[in-house]
Amino acid sequence: MTKAVAILIGSLVLAASAQIQVPMYPVPMTMQTYAVLIIGALGGRVIGVGAIAAYLLEGAMGLPVFAGGASTAAFFGPTAGFLIGFLISGALAAFAAERGLLRGWVSAIAALTVAHLAVFIPGVLWLSTFVGFEKAIAVGFVPFIAGTVLKTGLAVLTVRKADAR
Repeated sequence: MTKAVAILIGSLVLAASAQIQVPMYPVPMTMQTYAVLIIGALGGRVIGVGAIAAYLLEGAMGLPVFAGGASTAAFFGPTAGFLIGFLISGALAAFAAERGLLRGWVSAIAALTVAHLAVFIPGVLWLSTFVGFEKAIAVGFVPFIAGTVLKTGLAVLTVRKADAR
C-alpha cells in the first residue's frame, strides 16, 4: 500500500470516528481522540500525522468530515482548538511510537495519556474565547475526563496488541 493510500484511509477512519458521538454542547464527545492516538501511534510521523492533516484539509475544503457532518465552519467555532489539538496529539503519539515508548505498558500508558491530554490545551484555550476560561474547563474538559481515561486505555490496548504481532 502506498503512503498516499494509507494517509487517505487514516483520514477516512478519523472522519468515521467523528460520527460516533454523544451530543453535548458546545463540544460533542466523539471517538476521534481514540482514532487520533492509534493513527498517530501506528502510522508514525509521515502516515499518521499526514492522515490527521489530510482530515483537517478535507474539512477545510468543505467535506462534512467533522462531528455532526460539520466542515469549514468548525474552524471558526468553539471546537476549532480541539481540531488543532488532534494534530498535536497525533504527532506526540507518533513521536512516542518512533522512540519505542509504546513497547512497555507503563511507558505506553504515560505517553498516550500525555498525547491525549494535549488535545485539550488548544481546545480549552480556544473555547475560552467563546465562553471564558472557567466555563471552558467546565464544559470542554471536565465532562471528558472519564472518556479520556477509557479511550486512552483502549488506545494503549490497541497499540500494544498491534505491536505484539
